[in-house]
Amino acid sequence: ALERALVVLHPDTGTLSPLADLPDEPASNRLNDGKVGPDGAFWVGSMDDRPEKEPVASLYRIDGRGRVTQPIAGGLIISNGLAWSPDGGTMFHSDSRGPWIDRYAFEPVSGRMSDRTRIASGIAEETGRPDGAACDSRGRYWSAGVTAGKLNVWSRDGAIEESYPTPVPAPTMPCFCGDDLRTLVMTSLRRDGCEASSHSGSVFIGHAPVAGAPVARWADV
Repeated sequence: ALERALVVLHPDTGTLSPLADLPDEPASNRLNDGKVGPDGAFWVGSMDDRPEKEPVASLYRIDGRGRVTQPIAGGLIISNGLAWSPDGGTMFHSDSRGPWIDRYAFEPVSGRMSDRTRIASGIAEETGRPDGAACDSRGRYWSAGVTAGKLNVWSRDGAIEESYPTPVPAPTMPCFCGDDLRTLVMTSLRRDGCEASSHSGSVFIGHAPVAGAPVARWADV
């Protein structure tokens, strides 16, 4: 995802091929969190990039032919935290400035979302506003608490079952990887100015206490 367009990276050559443009996205916005869904499409949300943010961002779905749909048209501030349950039947989505977390019923073949349920809202700064996220093999939602230096593990009904401190004040995205999906990789944010940790902006790798949910491959046909 570029600022307001999607491209395909060819890792063997490093070249980029245009996939889709989003001409109706406001000039004050940029694209943010994205992930491939169980339907094989690339899902990506936008965010208001101005200091004084407004709910003018959206959520997009882009299939392998570059066809764009807009499952959520406006009403978001910072779209974030896309993640799907292991069976592909549940989708999680958050807004970092809402701050809230929503759960949807998801159709893995068509990509249709339904039954929107807000499982958490008004999330406190000390709890950790929701940033990037991933699901584990139990269907729980691992959310980077970007304002609290934590990885929060939410149940599908919106209870925090576990909370892990991180080595940095602003973790941004967890990811389960490795052959057994028990390796946890986490990115972090480095802000301008004084940082509470010299490791801010680093990528961290460790052993996960539970396996992650597999993430689908992009269906580029």
